[in-house]
Amino acid sequence: MKKLAIKCFFDEITNTATYVIADTDAKECAIIDSVLGFDMVSGSTSTELADEIIHYINQKKWTNIWVLETHAHADHLTAAPYLQSKLGGKIAIGKHIVDVQKIFKPIYGLNSDFNTDGRQFDLLLDDGDTFNLGRFTIDVIHTPGHTPACLSYHVDDNVFVGDTLFMPDYGTARCDFPGGDAATLYHSIQKLFALPDTTHVFMGHDYKSQSRDKYAWESTIAEQKAHNIHINTGISLEDYVSFRNKRDKGLSVPKLILPSVQVNISAGHFPQNTNNDSPYLILPINAFK
Repeated sequence: MKKLAIKCFFDEITNTATYVIADTDAKECAIIDSVLGFDMVSGSTSTELADEIIHYINQKKWTNIWVLETHAHADHLTAAPYLQSKLGGKIAIGKHIVDVQKIFKPIYGLNSDFNTDGRQFDLLLDDGDTFNLGRFTIDVIHTPGHTPACLSYHVDDNVFVGDTLFMPDYGTARCDFPGGDAATLYHSIQKLFALPDTTHVFMGHDYKSQSRDKYAWESTIAEQKAHNIHINTGISLEDYVSFRNKRDKGLSVPKLILPSVQVNISAGHFPQNTNNDSPYLILPINAFK
């Protein structure tokens, strides 16, 4: 049986791994966790990485079916609307994005025109949902803890985990964003650890550990269970929560959190200025001290 085709596009600026996955027989593909370049100083965007993906898919003569998000990212802006405009496909995210929208609507002071029912996305996914990519079935696993809306996508013998896990030598995601919770993340990771040991695990980020000088974004469930420095089969819930909460207190706020969350909870769409129809961003002061 032919395996799922997987291609990673790595953005070194935000340390983000974007994946194009495909059924090469059906010539159908999906994009997971895309990146829109953004320079905070100038307020300018870039589609350089997204254009690489578009070129790759067009070169393969694939039809893009899905633009998938594992969650509303806090460290980069999604390129989902741009990719959809060039390639088609439905933009999908976990149904608990509505919880994230409700948390951040007052933080940004968004007006009544901003709906918190997830309608900005084409499809809201729930734990246990399945959908198709050619002859492959994609299983949805709700893996909250980093954020309430985090999903992992399990397809063939692969699972795409977003920020839930990092490479074994780097650990796990932070849980101190609004709606995050270390105990919840621990239980979510146990759901992933219940997958077959041979399952390939594809991370949403890599920051390189002190033990290596090359980026990496793929491991296995067996490697995670045996060697993850934050959570493995020998780490209890209590020990993990204590460690994670202590570590998170010392972490700095992501550089692009203010523009990223604001745009990503709107499926990648910027607010529009009603006076000149130009996109803009809201900058809440002292929101993340």
